[in-house]
Amino acid sequence: MQTTRRRVVALLLSAGIGALAGQPALAADPYPAKPIRLVVPFAAGGTTDILARAVAAELAKLPGWNVVVDNKPGAGGNIGADIVAKAAPDGYTLLMGTVGTHGINQSLYGKLPFDPIKDFAPITEVAAVPNVLVLNPAFAQQNKIDSVKDLIAYARANPGKINMASSGNGTSIHLAGELFKTQTRTFMVHFPYKGSGPALTDLAGGTMQVMFDNLPSSMALIKSGKLKALAVTSAKPSPALPGVPTIAQAAGLPQYEASSWFGMLAPAGTPPDVIQRIQHEVAKALGAPAVRERLQAQGAEPVGNTPEQFAAFIRAETAKWAKVVKDSGAKVD
Repeated sequence: MQTTRRRVVALLLSAGIGALAGQPALAADPYPAKPIRLVVPFAAGGTTDILARAVAAELAKLPGWNVVVDNKPGAGGNIGADIVAKAAPDGYTLLMGTVGTHGINQSLYGKLPFDPIKDFAPITEVAAVPNVLVLNPAFAQQNKIDSVKDLIAYARANPGKINMASSGNGTSIHLAGELFKTQTRTFMVHFPYKGSGPALTDLAGGTMQVMFDNLPSSMALIKSGKLKALAVTSAKPSPALPGVPTIAQAAGLPQYEASSWFGMLAPAGTPPDVIQRIQHEVAKALGAPAVRERLQAQGAEPVGNTPEQFAAFIRAETAKWAKVVKDSGAKVD
């Protein structure tokens, strides 16, 4: 009897183990199972931060989605980008990258602590943004600067007497200014900040005189009269600033164009299904009418393309900006 019982137990155990062996591993918790950290590599108040918070707020409407924006400014966005490049590739640490971190910096800086292509998995381009040439109004009024040609004439007559602010070395804001200086044969002193927010504070306050800022972060100051907008840096005028010309039009510089873009990236090696899930939800968020209208009113054009499209775009932008950096002669050690 005991022998029979032992055989039955053994058979049951064997059957159970066999069944378990034939079953797939238990599915992991559905993504996201915990808060997502979205690193913004610039200070609060700039366009990168504005876009990150707009996306995070929309994603927070989804069950289980909690996106925490984490500002890590410095070195033209390289500090924040490096944090994400070295993070675990699990979808819980993401980057709001920019044309600076992923299109310009590898040509501008002698050495980067990360590879913008190999160390990241593109998710989606979030928005395309024109830059805008803005002046301190008191400076403009005092020196009778009402147009881009007026600014060029003043800069040529007063080399080195204009302070040009930027959100950091290697940003499109910096390069837009360098390209302008090269094409107009003028010299303005560049002052890099850790984001548009603090740079705009000094520009409105009069410490700085000129900036080629991303339009969304300058829009409120332009509308309130705290900044004077002369022109946009894009190939076409911005619907958000009616009556404001392009620099190419206003200064007779047909080759001048220096727009910005922003996009979400993950560390290389992040599972494709996680990348696709994030892209799907971010694209949906950007397509929400309230979000689109709000961003467009600030001068940003929402995108939401596929990871493959965004990766191809980054490669093309890298080549484009390498030429701009070379032509401008800009360099950061």
